[in-house]
Amino acid sequence: VQLQAYGGGLVQPGGSLRLSCAASGSIFSINDMGWYRQAPGKQRELVATITSGGSTNYADSVKGRFTISRDNAKNTVYLQMNSLKPEDTAVYYCNADVETIVGEGDYWGQGTQVTVSS
Repeated sequence: VQLQAYGGGLVQPGGSLRLSCAASGSIFSINDMGWYRQAPGKQRELVATITSGGSTNYADSVKGRFTISRDNAKNTVYLQMNSLKPEDTAVYYCNADVETIVGEGDYWGQGTQVTVSS
């Protein structure tokens, strides 16, 4: 199973970006999917998660600004980020709890850099 994340980049404060992450491989089903981020010198932290049924959970710091969604048919999770702030600068990682023919596993994407700066 591989997770490929893309969509990061440089954006000015107040701007928007949309991240995408597609899972591929011998996938039977995907349970929770999510986005995490790690800023320089800090620990990786949860940004948002979404269940297979569409229930969502957000970090307090992004509530009202970020929206997580998924397309189960495409095994893809998205993160729409609006009103970006410099403190949102980090490497963003996607995560998925995937069931394959050999069992359940936790998988991570390679990370995509988001930089918010004027």
